[in-house]
Amino acid sequence: MITPVLLCGGSGTRLWPLSRKSYPKQFAAILGEETLFQASARRLSGPKFAAPIAVTASDFRFIVTEQLHEIGIDPGAILIEPEGRNTAPAILAAAFHVAANDPAALMLVAPSDHVVPDADAFRKAVEIGSGPAQNGQLVTFGITPTHPETGYGYLELASIPEGDAPVSLTRFVEKPDTERATAMVADGRHLWNSGIFLFRASDIIAAFEAHAPSLIAPVRAACEMALPDLGFLRLAPEPWAKAEEISIDYAVMERADNLSVVPFQAGWSDLGGWDAVWRETGPDADGVAVSAGATAIECRDTLLRSEVETLELVGIGLDNIVAVAMPDAVLVADKSRAQDVKEAVVALKAKQALQATTFPKDHRPWGWFESLVIGQRFQVKRIHVHPGAALSLQSHHHRSEHWIVVEGTAKVTINDDVKLVSENQSVYIPLGAKHRMENPGKVPMVLIEVQTGSYLGEDDIIRYEDVYARG
Repeated sequence: MITPVLLCGGSGTRLWPLSRKSYPKQFAAILGEETLFQASARRLSGPKFAAPIAVTASDFRFIVTEQLHEIGIDPGAILIEPEGRNTAPAILAAAFHVAANDPAALMLVAPSDHVVPDADAFRKAVEIGSGPAQNGQLVTFGITPTHPETGYGYLELASIPEGDAPVSLTRFVEKPDTERATAMVADGRHLWNSGIFLFRASDIIAAFEAHAPSLIAPVRAACEMALPDLGFLRLAPEPWAKAEEISIDYAVMERADNLSVVPFQAGWSDLGGWDAVWRETGPDADGVAVSAGATAIECRDTLLRSEVETLELVGIGLDNIVAVAMPDAVLVADKSRAQDVKEAVVALKAKQALQATTFPKDHRPWGWFESLVIGQRFQVKRIHVHPGAALSLQSHHHRSEHWIVVEGTAKVTINDDVKLVSENQSVYIPLGAKHRMENPGKVPMVLIEVQTGSYLGEDDIIRYEDVYARG
């Protein structure tokens, strides 16, 4: 049995505005109906895989559980990082967690935002890699290049690979310029670095002890002092803060001498930019890829995506353009500048624009909400509550609320009064009243909330009871 370890961090900048810090790309359905995270979890499931371990941030913990529940996968553990420290501490924490039960257990560490169209071929590659991994090798998976890509790191092999047989790794190569990338693809001894690894828990811990010993004490302490929280395991923040912020490549892999590479030829992308999304979407004969809400007229080599049901995006005479429309932001860029989208996020942060980091839908453990209209003293929201879920019992100092149920049935508490509110019915929540909404049904409940008052911020809230143990 192989234990998958899904890394679910990320800053969400390279696919802005669809991906943002508050809701990075792995949780979005970019290709198909499933999210990248769900597709990754499903790809690493089956008779030869144990329940997955997810390593994620506190803000994403309920998104992780919800999306796994939607595809019928129960996690073995969800480790909560107090703060992002890059991949090395995250992988070491997962290794300590796995080794506590079985030091010889195989771990398959994978980012959760990659695209692998042929899941069966990937599982076969994992099976091939399990042999060297069980013999003490640290195995990584190298992707056969399809073009001279400058956005990926490369793996230099000791020899030209023959089929999918494991090959010894000579060294890691940083992201090259176009000329060098072209030469490396031509020589046949270089593969793209996928950032996916397979090894025994005891072997990767030994590698850290040999090559990055300073990480051992703080990460081990963070694991030993971790506290359970509603099914999650929160790593202890004080020792975790002492761990160096460093990637697994820099900390261990570039220094280790027991590395093997399994070549993988069946297709892979880390969706590292909108140009990659264009490529994976499957452009037509003119190189045009469009979403359901987009129309292209006499365009070439162009990606048009509308992520808004009521917004039709139309491109006329465009060449080599990426255009992505969200409810609160629109990106228009030359496709050759796809790697520079993160610069837009930096510029928006500098002007303190919410769009830089905040997603239009605010996901919560009970569901999500989005603001439809914001005025001087009022705000209109759409609120979606999952079946059986409940918001906290709360009150507000500065606003009152009107709730209109448009789908399902709400169980509403206002002070000592509890009643059911059905579709097309409404209820008023006076300023200062203790209140709660719940969905007692088996289908989602949706309501429109109209807030009025002198201050409408999300921090105007006093919680009295909360099943999700939030402050």
